[in-house]
Amino acid sequence: MARPQEYAEAGAVTALAYHEFVRPGDADWEEYLQRIADIEGRAARTTILVAVEGERILGTATLELDGRVEPEGDRSLAPDEAHIRMLGVRPDARRRGIALALMAACFDRAREAGKVRMTLHTTHRMRSAQAMYQRLGFHRLPDRVFPDGFVLLTYEKRID
Repeated sequence: MARPQEYAEAGAVTALAYHEFVRPGDADWEEYLQRIADIEGRAARTTILVAVEGERILGTATLELDGRVEPEGDRSLAPDEAHIRMLGVRPDARRRGIALALMAACFDRAREAGKVRMTLHTTHRMRSAQAMYQRLGFHRLPDRVFPDGFVLLTYEKRID
């Protein structure tokens, strides 16, 4: 788990990992980068996992076990559900198994908490993430479509 002294670096790593998905003039994504960088703002209500090499944070994941970190709307999770958010690996540290290790750690924590299914969302832009989730055995659920037409792809997997 991330320690308070790691929150700023973990947030910077998370935002850096997502920066490639921002298109010029895409204010919503720019705002999202600021929100996902705020590890301190969600650490009290979620589990923040970090992958560390030496003193350097290489990747992060936010695991929701008791409720969602959504700024508005329903923040509840089903009693049997855990939800992975904001999984990100520094671009210069990719292809080393870090995302897989973070996913495994999320599953371990969820299992310890008595959860039996893991859910997550991703976007059409995140093709590598989609491929990883499919390789890990996640299956698609109905998409979450926002009033402005933005689509989150929804995935689920049983926790063994």
